[in-house]
Amino acid sequence: MIKERMTPEELALLTGYSRQTINKWVRKEGWITSPKPGVQGGKARLVHVNEKVRDFIRSARRASETSELPDGISHDGSLHTLLLTLANEMTPEEQKQMTSLLMREGITGLLQRLGIRDRD
Repeated sequence: MIKERMTPEELALLTGYSRQTINKWVRKEGWITSPKPGVQGGKARLVHVNEKVRDFIRSARRASETSELPDGISHDGSLHTLLLTLANEMTPEEQKQMTSLLMREGITGLLQRLGIRDRD
């Protein structure tokens, strides 16, 4: 259920993205926020859910719901979801470096660097 004002945590649960990703969207998209009543320090914010925010949430949710996964893999806390979140939270420079690493080393090379696959 979408309320008039929601915390980044509530929006994260609604969309399947992390709270950090929601906060990044708030800054990047210029969404209107206000301080959360009763929370000291000024960092806790409520996002004003207007039509712009609703449209963005619907498109983000639609993208995560429609991404096709191979048989036997689900969205619930799976590696697939974690990797998508990782990619979404990386800066453009980090994405460029990761892409370069994957192109250069391949998946096997990356898994070996992480100690997941033996160097046989």
